Amino acid sequence: MQKIIPIPLAFVILALNAGAALAHKHASPVYVAPGTFDARDMLPKPPSADSAAEKSDLMKLHAIEQTRSAEDIAHARADSRERDIFIFRTVLGDEFNAATLPLTARLSANIEDDVLADAEPVKDDLPRARPYNIDKTLHPVCKHRNRDDAYPSGHTITGYVMALTLASMLPEKRSAIFARADDYARNRLICGVHHPSDVEAGKELAYALYGRLEASPKFRADRAAAEAELRKALHLSAQPGAPE
Repeated sequence: MQKIIPIPLAFVILALNAGAALAHKHASPVYVAPGTFDARDMLPKPPSADSAAEKSDLMKLHAIEQTRSAEDIAHARADSRERDIFIFRTVLGDEFNAATLPLTARLSANIEDDVLADAEPVKDDLPRARPYNIDKTLHPVCKHRNRDDAYPSGHTITGYVMALTLASMLPEKRSAIFARADDYARNRLICGVHHPSDVEAGKELAYALYGRLEASPKFRADRAAAEAELRKALHLSAQPGAPE
């Protein structure tokens, strides 16, 4: 009889995460037709080396580094490991999760594919060094790398696109949703892995991409299905109430 060798759970999780990362690296857009969204036309070039704007960015990061708490760092590290619509469970509660909301989870995954396929490639066209590679006296506290791919912030793009989507489904929660998106974006600065202008560019690009998503009939249909599922799960009326 062939002996079955148990595989440690940690290795299984690592393999699944590696597969997910590979899938994202080669993501194809779901809602925006390929070649119809050119992020290069929507963003200014990043601040040049030694410019006043770059020096201002670095000064702001030093100020954040001097005041960030252990709690801030833990929160930022947790956010750095998640890029989906469920970052808003801090606003909507523990019932806001992928297992309970499969249609919402699918919408989130599709949107993230569009972010990765339509928006993130601009990093290659607008290269910018990470702040800790420019100023060696900065100390990043989250996972970081040495590629010149700081601009714009990908997490920020995801955070605001998801916020715009979720706020359209739950307009009565709009204020809390966008406060969380701001918090998620700021955590890239607390991590020390992005310049403030990277985050600003990410937000700008998120709004541009969301406008294109809104033009997609498939996106609107998927969002409507997810909205019905979500409002029912959160025990909200089928018809959205007034914004907060």
